[in-house]
Amino acid sequence: MTVVFLEMRSRPRNRVHPPVNRSVALLKTRAIPLSFYRYLMDRVGRRWHWVNRLRLSDEELETILRDPACEITVLNLDGAPAGFFELHRVGSERVELSYFGLMEQAIGQGLGRWFLSSAVDAAWMHDPQVVTVQTCTLDHPAALQLYQRAGFSPVGAAEELIYPLSPEERAAVLAR
Repeated sequence: MTVVFLEMRSRPRNRVHPPVNRSVALLKTRAIPLSFYRYLMDRVGRRWHWVNRLRLSDEELETILRDPACEITVLNLDGAPAGFFELHRVGSERVELSYFGLMEQAIGQGLGRWFLSSAVDAAWMHDPQVVTVQTCTLDHPAALQLYQRAGFSPVGAAEELIYPLSPEERAAVLAR
């Protein structure tokens, strides 16, 4: 797959309003249970081959998620989880949008631009010099365009290998 690295060096001026006639809520988590995190990661990222975090041991994942520099916000749509984003502060100068995505049932409902705008706003609340994100050729076909419309600019690319989870491996991960 080809990974594209993007960055944003100034806070966007345009606000994207939440969708009308939808019950949406953004809930910043505290001490997210590993099982719920794995559920979110699997449901949002299964189609896009998000496997790296799923392969981590409980201890490795706990270390990442309990780091004060890590923030996870869950999107609820009509009272049920519909997506999440994860931010990581890297020093005082950079915030990385590590993960961002919607569950299958929320894709195509006009939530993407608003949800990404909310993630970008949350990143800029830390007053960094730059906000970064990555996308790849395995992500939603409109992901790169969505990031660029939000104000991110490509700054590099790299080729990487991904090893999908086998059905047995996925079942074992989700049973933890």
